[in-house]
Amino acid sequence: MKVRELGISGAYEFTPQVFGDDRGAFSSPFQEQAFGEALGRPLFPVAQASSSRSRRGVVRGVHFTALPGSMAKYVYCASGRALDFVVDVRVGSPTFGRAEAVELSATEFTALYLPIGVGHLFVALEDDTVMVYLLSAGYVAEKERAVHPLDPQLGLVIPDGLDLVLSERDRNAPTLAAAAADGLLPDYAACRAAELAMENTDA
Repeated sequence: MKVRELGISGAYEFTPQVFGDDRGAFSSPFQEQAFGEALGRPLFPVAQASSSRSRRGVVRGVHFTALPGSMAKYVYCASGRALDFVVDVRVGSPTFGRAEAVELSATEFTALYLPIGVGHLFVALEDDTVMVYLLSAGYVAEKERAVHPLDPQLGLVIPDGLDLVLSERDRNAPTLAAAAADGLLPDYAACRAAELAMENTDA
């Protein structure tokens, strides 16, 4: 498995080997040994596994969860193809406001690790794009937060030729600046402390 640290503090990309023959293909998007060698600890105890299916042009995000109880995520594409964005919305982070795009597909099975407090967005590039999420905490509606995906400050480059489909929640989400002014963004130091606490629990 190939591992690459992203330009967002604490985020990683994992690309497994894919074995193909006349039956199809087999791959392992998550491998504990590779994850442990990269981060120096096991993956978090999985509290929830979720999936989403989207048609071409659907945009989901930028989503993150509030502290305490924010979640880390391990994400990969099980069907179709998506352009995934890791967005640093942690106030005080050395990479605050930065975003990095990675294409995820059911051909390559590349996966992403998003640490606590980091924002996540993807746009489906094909119909029936299925995303799978391993989560360190269960869903709590009151903890869910969002930043507008088309906020010019983020500068997310979404491919041309897509009829974008956004939920009402995402269409009405605040900009990064407005979310910061309203105290909605997570604090980097608090996120790191939560991540370290999770690491100590795993140990």
